[in-house]
Amino acid sequence: MAIVTLKGNKLNTIGSLPTVGSSAPSFTLTKNDLSSADLAQYKGKKVVLNIFPSVDTGTCAQSVRQFNTEASELKNTVVLCVSKDLPFAQARFCGAEGLNNVEMLSDFKDGNFGTHYGVSFADGPLAPLLSRSVVVLDEEGKVIYTEQVAETTEEPNYKAALEALVNA
Repeated sequence: MAIVTLKGNKLNTIGSLPTVGSSAPSFTLTKNDLSSADLAQYKGKKVVLNIFPSVDTGTCAQSVRQFNTEASELKNTVVLCVSKDLPFAQARFCGAEGLNNVEMLSDFKDGNFGTHYGVSFADGPLAPLLSRSVVVLDEEGKVIYTEQVAETTEEPNYKAALEALVNA
């Protein structure tokens, strides 16, 4: 269990992020067209998992925008933005913002992603949404960087995540 805050108030997650050097837990998430996406589909590419509570908040929306901008400059890299938002809301957001360098994926069906990655909130007003986190994977699906943002209202460390990609 990890402890993060929301405006200074402590919240618990159900677990901890995967450790650097471990194989990333497999997942099946829902794309905007309601088809499924699983981790195996991205083998051979570097993967940024941009995980957050809801794209309908300013900080979450900014993380999607920021990674969209940064992703356009990275070779052999895909950015997967993961939340429990309905795929319709995710599609609406990206369409309205003109974002096409990220892939929006939803954990709304069964919450298994949040469980396997340890990022589902266990308590507080955001339970069972996902805690703001970044997990970076190499081409073989090994974890090369993780960050669980300590204060949910703050943005992740984009620079550190991108440096992990460049140095992988």
